[in-house]
Amino acid sequence: MRRSRLTGFVTSLLLAAGLGLTGAASAQASPTAVTGGYVALGDSYSSGVGSGSYISSSGSCNRSTKAYPYLWNAAHNPSSFAFNACSGATTDDVLSGQLGSLNSSTSLVSISIGGNDAGFSDVMTTCVLQSDSACLSKIDTARAYVANTLPGKLDTVYNAISAKAPSARVVVIGYPRFYLLGQSCLGLSETKRSAINGAADYIDTTIKARVSAHNFVFGDVRTTFSGHEICSSDSWLHSVNWLNIGESYHPTASGQSGGYLPVLTNAA
Repeated sequence: MRRSRLTGFVTSLLLAAGLGLTGAASAQASPTAVTGGYVALGDSYSSGVGSGSYISSSGSCNRSTKAYPYLWNAAHNPSSFAFNACSGATTDDVLSGQLGSLNSSTSLVSISIGGNDAGFSDVMTTCVLQSDSACLSKIDTARAYVANTLPGKLDTVYNAISAKAPSARVVVIGYPRFYLLGQSCLGLSETKRSAINGAADYIDTTIKARVSAHNFVFGDVRTTFSGHEICSSDSWLHSVNWLNIGESYHPTASGQSGGYLPVLTNAA
């Protein structure tokens, strides 16, 4: 089990100014039966970090009953459900520890992965604590990794999923933009916010290209999160969460139910 990478900079984040947290409720889908099994893979955005109600047996993976995989399972009643997503996971972690539940009877797989490989927490730590130029430099480093290394990492994961669950519909879900731009908002500068949003777009574009090459389905959450980014009046994302630093920059329960769940439901 791996702890969320965001928890590694608790002390440094306590020196930074945080932003307000808000959330909104969203209706869940009506229950319908689904043939075959559902396996949920991925990182903290799939395990539900930030949404609370963590399943005690999941330990530091912080799987939540308010995460979109758990909600989808409750609404659609597949023949089996394996919730394997884990906070802090990288592509290597998925390969080494999350694929055991996949088999020929698996009909649906969801996954969000790649952000930790690209150094998500390092980017946010730098952008919160350091200058605009340092933030932009760290983002450039992450973008270079996404361009040159991440595609091969994603291909390896996607190939492994196809080999173990050849009949499954695979939905690869991306990442939201963090900030609503052009707003009066405490915290990071507009330069940093814009660059962070650009980085989210860049990794989503890269993931989408590899998803298309494998004939999987890309679930784009940027549309569902539109108007609910940090600095909006109804944010579905935590900024710095002073009560639980590990939840910072993750979707709230409303972000899971209103931002992620509809995307999986439509794609599945």
